[in-house]
Order: sequence, then C-alpha cells, then structure tokens
Amino acid sequence: MDYALAIENAPDSIPGGTGVLLLHPSIGATDRIDTDFLKTDTDHFLVISTRTTAREVEQKLEYYDVDESKAEVLDTLSVERGYSRRRSDNVHYVSAPDDLDGIVEKTREFLESHDGKVRITVDSVTEMAYYADVDGAYDATERLLELLDAHDAVGLFHLSNEVHDEATIGRFRDLFDAVVELDVDGDVAAEF
Repeated sequence: MDYALAIENAPDSIPGGTGVLLLHPSIGATDRIDTDFLKTDTDHFLVISTRTTAREVEQKLEYYDVDESKAEVLDTLSVERGYSRRRSDNVHYVSAPDDLDGIVEKTREFLESHDGKVRITVDSVTEMAYYADVDGAYDATERLLELLDAHDAVGLFHLSNEVHDEATIGRFRDLFDAVVELDVDGDVAAEF
C-alpha cells in the first residue's frame, strides 16, 4: 500500500513500511512537516510524544487543523512529572520517556488494533536518547521501524541535528530509507 506524502521536495508517495527520519535544528519549526505528514492520506495515527504532554499535542493538532478523531497520543511525560492525566480512549501513558519497552509495546498495540492507512510520529528520538541513552533510543527506533514494516504503516521520526555528533546522526541515518532535512531557514531537502 502506498501513502501520499505532503512534504516539500519529497516524492508524492511512499510505500507502507517506510520510516522517514526528520533531521532538524533544535529551534526548527517541525510542526508544519509533522502535521502535514499526519493529516494526509491517513485513517489513524499515533503521536509518540517524548517532548510535550498529550494536552500540548492536542493543541498542536487543533491549531494545524488535523482531524483529531483519527488521533491517538502516547504521552511519556505526564506520569513522571506528576501532571494530571485525562484518561480517554485516545490518550495513553507510559511512566517516563526512558520507558522504551513501554513505548514500543504501546505502538505495537496501536498498530495491531487499527486497519487502513496508519501513521506514527515520534517527537522525538533526541528526547528518547536524552532520557535513556543513544543506544537505547537507537534500539527502540529499530524496533519501531520493524513494527511499521510488519503492519504496512509509515512513520516520521524527529532527530535534532544540532544536539548529536556526526557519528550518531550517521548511525540513525543508516536505519532509514528516507531522510528529510529542515534547515534553520525552514528550507526542506529530502533523500529518498
């Protein structure tokens, strides 16, 4: 199954099972790329948020006019930080951003329980590495990519190119068939 892709300078579509690495500056405006990715040609999507709470994710989706009825959010911050958690069918929690096994398991459950065109976004792998470590984030990313392939889904994985050294960036790049780079001016380059 092919998925339409609404990313500047990228192909019009990608096959199911594809993970896209989004390299961006720390201050990069990734929301536009992320929300365009989620709202195009999608029946269901999961936002794995290691950077913001579920409430902030929902506000972003509303701001960018993304159909929230298709959305589920995996909030990795609220439990650890002691924030109030609004229980719902569409918001899930793990204990902390370094609960990488929990993140992979919740993603597996999401992919197994949804049919049609399904997308995930991981915002961000950099935060996973910050809370756990680079090796753990790499392993979790690899397992998430395997799940995408097994379920004919697609995913967008955020990684800051200002935080990590070249070796680490290269290591993650090698995991992906597709890389989108956002520069500080908001220009987009894509390798597919």
